[in-house]
Amino acid sequence: MESTLQKPALVAAGTSSKAKTLAYWAITALFCLQMGFTAYAQLNLPQVAEAFTHLGFPAYFRVELSWAKFIGIALLLAPVPARLKEWAYAGFAINLVSAVIAHLAVGDGPEAWGFAVGTSVLWGLSYFFWRRLQVTPARA
Repeated sequence: MESTLQKPALVAAGTSSKAKTLAYWAITALFCLQMGFTAYAQLNLPQVAEAFTHLGFPAYFRVELSWAKFIGIALLLAPVPARLKEWAYAGFAINLVSAVIAHLAVGDGPEAWGFAVGTSVLWGLSYFFWRRLQVTPARA
């Protein structure tokens, strides 16, 4: 009779891969919910439109940015080639860093840029786990 723990390294690798996959999807779902909420708010809430005006951005930029976020969310959640996901992650990184810079440039406090920083943490964790899953060899 053959032991189920004949190759404990493979068993451990399988468990680790499942944990990474679960962590990736949980964090990515939270990140996408947050980005989806901000995109929705930018399109529909007047106070968010006023915040864009406060930052010095034109109205068309708010609409353009919202739709870019929706496209990025779709790319992160759909089974698309890795290069497209990489571009989506890059776009979100540029967006989040730009948001913090824009708020700091007009003298806003942490209550204004804190949301972008928190979302950046989710972005970083999602990207980290996605990259870790990319290097995990496929199991037969």
